[in-house]
Amino acid sequence: MNHSNQFETSLQKLESLVKNLESGNLSLEDSLTAFQEGVGLVKQCQTLLSQAEQKVEMLIKASGENVETKPFSAE
Repeated sequence: MNHSNQFETSLQKLESLVKNLESGNLSLEDSLTAFQEGVGLVKQCQTLLSQAEQKVEMLIKASGENVETKPFSAE
């Protein structure tokens, strides 16, 4: 599975977990399990995004272009 598919799959799982948690239909134990799984998925997504960012930086440097990159802000 490539990184793009991994990211999309993890994001879909995370969205599903959030919907289940928001529904209020889970027991406390199931909610805690879902939350723990969600934290793991967030970390995985952050790692994949960081790897993608590094790859973009390498491609820009390899192209010889003088391009300034800035951190992405979701705000």
